[in-house]
Amino acid sequence: MDNKLDLLQSKLAEAKLGGGQSRIDTQHKKGKLSARERIHFLLDPDSFEEIGALVTHRCSDFGMTEQSYLGDGVVTGYGTVNGRLVYVFAQDFTVFGGSLSETHAEKICKVMDLAVRNGAPMIGLNDSGGARIQEGVNSLGGYADIFYRNVQSSGVVPQISAIMGPCAGGAVYSPAMTDFIVMVQNSSYMFVTGPNVVKTVTNEEVSSEDLGGASAHSTKSGVTHLVASNDLDCIAQIKRLLSYLPQNCEDKPPMLPYKLEEEYREQLNRIVPENASQPYDIKEVIAGICDTESFMELQENYADNIVIGFARLAGRSIGIVANQPMSLAGVLDVNSSKKAARFVRFCDCFNIPLLVLVDVPGFLPGTDQEWNAIITNGAKLLYAFSEATVPRITVITRKAYGGAYDVMNSKHIGADLNFAWPSAEIAVMGAKGASEIIFKREIDAAPDPAAKLLEKEKEYADTFANPYRAAARGFIDEVIEPAETRRKLIKGFAMLEHKAVARPKRKHGNVPL
Repeated sequence: MDNKLDLLQSKLAEAKLGGGQSRIDTQHKKGKLSARERIHFLLDPDSFEEIGALVTHRCSDFGMTEQSYLGDGVVTGYGTVNGRLVYVFAQDFTVFGGSLSETHAEKICKVMDLAVRNGAPMIGLNDSGGARIQEGVNSLGGYADIFYRNVQSSGVVPQISAIMGPCAGGAVYSPAMTDFIVMVQNSSYMFVTGPNVVKTVTNEEVSSEDLGGASAHSTKSGVTHLVASNDLDCIAQIKRLLSYLPQNCEDKPPMLPYKLEEEYREQLNRIVPENASQPYDIKEVIAGICDTESFMELQENYADNIVIGFARLAGRSIGIVANQPMSLAGVLDVNSSKKAARFVRFCDCFNIPLLVLVDVPGFLPGTDQEWNAIITNGAKLLYAFSEATVPRITVITRKAYGGAYDVMNSKHIGADLNFAWPSAEIAVMGAKGASEIIFKREIDAAPDPAAKLLEKEKEYADTFANPYRAAARGFIDEVIEPAETRRKLIKGFAMLEHKAVARPKRKHGNVPL
């Protein structure tokens, strides 16, 4: 019996060593943690339970029988983060470059299945060179097995992907189907085809970092939601993100203890300028409304004319969508519509209430937008809000013009409560443009057309550039002093806590993808 225990301990020690100490040392020199170190820092102390530590590959081609490592390049199992159950896999780049084999994929699939059955988040720490070439179609089939489970898990449990090394070819599609992606600067990259293939096909010379690094995907493509400076920062961001999320689609988001005090925020009265053309930072409004330093922004550097992220309001986890007047005056365009739509759908999947802050002059005009399908992409955001059944509250801080007023969680598409600040302007379009159309003949016939235009512009603004007509029709529930916003929202979300909506019976809707 003692001999068998000794053999087991030696096997486990071998599995924990991975592909060799020298390779691990090389990883450290690059500022990267090993797969087991990443799990160690992610999970609570002594909470990790490994699954499949003694698994080896089954490939016998190309001399692979002489190269076999326990665990086969991925560490899988479960543990807790701040006392809450999670499932995790961490690819080990020191074993065959973290390449995915048939058994490697089976290990990942096993923990993904357990995550769904037991209703807990799935976290993938990706660091892989792609499919294991020696295994041919078996490794490709392994990827497809993972992709299928990504889809079956979608909207059931939160899925988070950390890209902590290379992620290329078919490997990128699994993270793309998860809910959130975190990348590490200067040590991770994602692309379907690498720089060498790009050069061969298009004659472009580009580095891995420029093609698919954290900077490229956080600013140009919007593929990644968060960017970390190193592995430890990446893990810290995952843990913070988890703190806002429920365990599964049938669970409620975490709510921290909070004692109601004086919720009046006088600083909110001073944020919106009197000049309607002058920009202001919507993040100042978010900071004034939400619990101190609770806002966690996502995709900060992509489509920054809209702001999305999680925050807490009196301890309650909420999702925020807000137009940003500091960028493109807060208009909706192709990228901002897609960015916000996916976030809204995530919040609806996992019972996270939505707060929408509106200051939108409309959709961005131009051939570039029309040819890149602003119609379809704008409709994605409209669809996302319209199908959402979570508590939804809107605050119009200033402009709400045209179709963008409808799209940004208006009462007409199912918002529960709609507030407006006195500075709100709810109209088909701005006063100047509207006056030029409505009063064109009068202006052209006037002795001084410029003065006549100003007169008619004021007339239109006095009539429509305020929230009171919409309030008279019930489209706005209340016009409130900005400083009262936090108190109103706390009460509103508390009132909507047990909201229930019966949907029509159907397989699923057909979102305009």
